[in-house]
Amino acid sequence: MDSIYKYRREQLLKELPVNSLVVLVGYQQKVRSKNIKYHFRQDNDFFYLTGFNEPNAFALLKKGIGGSVYSLFCQPKDIELETSFGSRAGIDGAIHTYRADQAFCTNEFENQLSLALDQIEHVFLSDESNLFSNKVIPLLNQQRHTAKFDQIKQFRSVQPLAKILHQHRLIKSTAEIESIRKAVAASVDAHCAVMQHCPHAKNESQLAATFMQSIANHGCTEVAYPSIVASADNAMCLHYEDNNSILDENRILLIDAGAEYQMYASDITRSYPISGTFSQAQSQIYNLVLLALDTAIAKVTPGLAWNELYETCMTILAKGLIELGILKGEFNDVMKTEAYKRFTVHKTGHWLGMDVHDVGPYHDDEGNWITLKPNMVFTIEPGIYIPSDVPDIPEQYRGIAVRIEDDILVTESGHENLSSSIPRTVEDIEALMQSGSHISHLPVT
Repeated sequence: MDSIYKYRREQLLKELPVNSLVVLVGYQQKVRSKNIKYHFRQDNDFFYLTGFNEPNAFALLKKGIGGSVYSLFCQPKDIELETSFGSRAGIDGAIHTYRADQAFCTNEFENQLSLALDQIEHVFLSDESNLFSNKVIPLLNQQRHTAKFDQIKQFRSVQPLAKILHQHRLIKSTAEIESIRKAVAASVDAHCAVMQHCPHAKNESQLAATFMQSIANHGCTEVAYPSIVASADNAMCLHYEDNNSILDENRILLIDAGAEYQMYASDITRSYPISGTFSQAQSQIYNLVLLALDTAIAKVTPGLAWNELYETCMTILAKGLIELGILKGEFNDVMKTEAYKRFTVHKTGHWLGMDVHDVGPYHDDEGNWITLKPNMVFTIEPGIYIPSDVPDIPEQYRGIAVRIEDDILVTESGHENLSSSIPRTVEDIEALMQSGSHISHLPVT
């Protein structure tokens, strides 16, 4: 695996001028409560280039006239601490396992950075959490502030690495796509399990637990983001995370949940009646959202401008909402005034990768929308949200929230819907939900 990270470093350095230094700042361990820490997860840019997943780490990539040097800074071996909190790579591991050219303890980073800056003209900084940013400028200016008046002064520029690196991360490699596929496959099974369990569950928390148990069967120990298991009016909150309300069989469940596999995310949403049977109004809203989603997916091909996916969804949703009597007025007026935003609320997709809302621009340097290229991965997720307390809306539609989200891979000739095997039509959803065996639970109070 270390060859992947070496290749990524080499590709990055090819784009940088000679006499460049890349400064990578890893994440620190975060405290949950007193001496209890959160499970550690490395900064994605840091991991993308190093594969190193220990806290309090730094790295330097130096490109000079004579070649490049990769230096890794990590915590030293400590038998007592490792007995309590797990093993560390240490200096030897940094070199032999993670293939650093040289390695140092974390506390040597500032001194080694000062030495590495010799003859450097361009500094590219990756420090998304600003853990070290306030110290970089003084170090860059140190030489010219301390040099004698008649010595050559070194004036260095500093730029964020993200502008260059995130372009690399936007186009996925074969190995990255395979990891995303595995995350999606785990999520597919988990969503199906939740569908079958839903008519027999009493509380959102039980369904959240069903999802976690199912992805664990696929070797996924983490979700890519806190699961949203939102019933009834909870679904009006786009990032609802409490997952602890009693289920009402007459209402819709909206579950937005995705497994993470080896640092790569999936992101899938399904919406369906808790009872397992759609009412007429619920099926009308559901089918409208599904039509918008499928119409947008059908357009995905290399060369398509990113904004066309959103515009396609909004066109379909606006027409449908007018036909149902939820929106008033002529179609052209609704589109011009964007009246549909009252019920559609959010955009309809984002890049997917190591981050669930993955990095990468949506516009080029001239401000034009990015066009799709093979091996891009993203979500499409239209939704309609009609609160319960809206007296100007036909009563049968009040309190219905539906979002459907699939994970899409751009191929050389079109696209692949990675998450299509989760039931998507009203008929298929009802069939699966009614096929599940009863699972008994302790009463929920």
